[in-house]
Amino acid sequence: QVQLVESGGDSVQAGGSLRLSCTASGDTTIRYCMGWFRLAPGKQREWVATISRGGGGTYYADSVKDRFTISRDNAKNTLYLQMNSLKPEDSAMYSCAAGFGACMRDSLSRPGAFNYWGRGTQVTVSS
Repeated sequence: QVQLVESGGDSVQAGGSLRLSCTASGDTTIRYCMGWFRLAPGKQREWVATISRGGGGTYYADSVKDRFTISRDNAKNTLYLQMNSLKPEDSAMYSCAAGFGACMRDSLSRPGAFNYWGRGTQVTVSS
């Protein structure tokens, strides 16, 4: 079983950048497809991005495409989310997740496809 801990959340001005990290323990990350989700008050959980086991495949929600970059360093058991050109609507609790079958075409953005979740890190973007 893998444990996930996010870090890097902060309060920034619109147009700014942040890099989130998700460190795994208890298992090696290369076994898992990994992704980022976010949850804002009053809204449903939203998928942000998913990355394949080796990092060669990356997939993004339209709302973050061309602004966010998901990456991973399996040697460090760490997942990243580089967020640029941040907007107030990006404000949310960001959580990382790991899943055995999450990189299948119909599962990339489905929370139920991810087996393990972190507790999240808060991102607040002010205008």
